Amino acid sequence: MRILHILDHGLPLHSGYTFRTRAILKAQMARGWEVAAVTSPRHGKFDTDEETIDGIRFYRTPRVNSGPPVIGELREVAAFAKRIEAVARQWRPDVLHAHSPVLGAMAAQRVANRLGLPLIYEIRAFWEDAAVGNGTGTEGSWKYRATRWLETRAVRKADAVAVICEGLKGDLVARGGIDAGKIMISPNGVDLGLFGEPLPHDTALARELGIEGAETIGFIGSFYDYEGLDGLIEAMPALVALRPKMHLVLVGGGPCDAALMAQAAASPVADRIHFVGRVPHQQVERYYSVIDVLVYPRKHMRLTDLVTPLKPLEAMAQRRLVAASDVGGHRELIRDGDTGTLFKPDDPAALADSVAKLFGAREGWDSRRERGRAFVETERSWAINVGRYDSVYQRLAKIGAMEDSWSHTSVVSA
Repeated sequence: MRILHILDHGLPLHSGYTFRTRAILKAQMARGWEVAAVTSPRHGKFDTDEETIDGIRFYRTPRVNSGPPVIGELREVAAFAKRIEAVARQWRPDVLHAHSPVLGAMAAQRVANRLGLPLIYEIRAFWEDAAVGNGTGTEGSWKYRATRWLETRAVRKADAVAVICEGLKGDLVARGGIDAGKIMISPNGVDLGLFGEPLPHDTALARELGIEGAETIGFIGSFYDYEGLDGLIEAMPALVALRPKMHLVLVGGGPCDAALMAQAAASPVADRIHFVGRVPHQQVERYYSVIDVLVYPRKHMRLTDLVTPLKPLEAMAQRRLVAASDVGGHRELIRDGDTGTLFKPDDPAALADSVAKLFGAREGWDSRRERGRAFVETERSWAINVGRYDSVYQRLAKIGAMEDSWSHTSVVSA
């Protein structure tokens, strides 16, 4: 089985997108499938047109001269499709696997039509809702509606569709004209080979951060508005009043850095809030080891109701306790009172009360940690998750074989 993945960007860049991609491709390779990837013009600078990183073969697409809205995106799609087609003619995949955003699906669909190849389109989040969550778009705007229309069109045209959670699937089916039977769930997962057994408590790091002997909560991830970190900082005075030894550790960065730091500096408990900044991915486990409870206070909006995050799974894999806002994406991952704690979203007082009660019930921590880890091992490990693609790929490969894709196409150099 040969699968050519169509990506917005990839390694060596670091993002949640690239880490999920790496996990999928490495798990597929472990099953004996042959995989390669083509990255879009949005990947940015690269050293060579073709390179192998972490054992994965990447083909690069040069940047495209920017243009006004719509024209610039169409240029990207045309250049991306040209590169995908050249690689496909050389490498001869059985299946094209495009990953969101929708520009990649549009480019891949052109190639699928030209070469008679089957296409699966995988959606990790709706581009239009992600723009709203990131503060770069407005719900209901012309751009929002146009992007939603393109997404729906891409789903209808693809031979199969994968989404990361039930929320996205339900939304697509509700749009009408989309067969629920062609949509599979490929949930977020953890590569336990890369992100496996947790480290022991790093006493030196705790001392360095000024949290030695403290009760600690924390967040490790990207600082976007929809993550609700302003609410977490707002909850800290009440939380310190309830738990006098409480400290908050924030690891990561993003568009909200400056605003969050200013808010924390003005807090009456500013000395209890520690900003670490971004850390190398290979160092992240050290920070998990010094945080008692990872808190995910996502705000209530379409994006957070429809999309499941990855970070709570990583925390559970590290045998850390998790507390999160009661939004749809979290409810697909966390069973309240069993594998984690859910609290009312957009309510700092509710956050403080729930987290304080969790610290007051330490007798149940060990068993909850083990249940969280077991959930990841049995339901969210990539070694298991990747098997969900098997039947879909087999069905699509048969379509390609019946259409005899390569009998009428010449091989050209990429």
